[in-house]
Amino acid sequence: MPDTTKQWNGETVRRWLESRYVSARSDQVAAERYGRERQDDCDKGAAEEMICSLLKSKETTSDQSAFAADLKALLEKETYIWRGVYDDVRFDRHVRAYVKKLARMTKTNAGFDNLSRYQ
Repeated sequence: MPDTTKQWNGETVRRWLESRYVSARSDQVAAERYGRERQDDCDKGAAEEMICSLLKSKETTSDQSAFAADLKALLEKETYIWRGVYDDVRFDRHVRAYVKKLARMTKTNAGFDNLSRYQ
């Protein structure tokens, strides 16, 4: 059961987003080394990188409801465009899954203190 009394901390969210951005970049580099068989991992890393780079510098990270509104706006987009993507449909699916994960984390205010690389 998540601790719902915990206060929203924008700095913790920004630090988590920066950490995930760096991890996503390194995951993409590792996936690229394996070639065609790991293209899905590369698309997954690109999706995480895109979302984290879009959100980490926004002021809305300071307010839980504004951050949730940004996530909802991202989820409502039709398509997502990013560099280095192998399969657009698969990439869109990964972006939506990652935004939904962030929305759940935002709603429960849990998980932003976990800075480990593999989550």
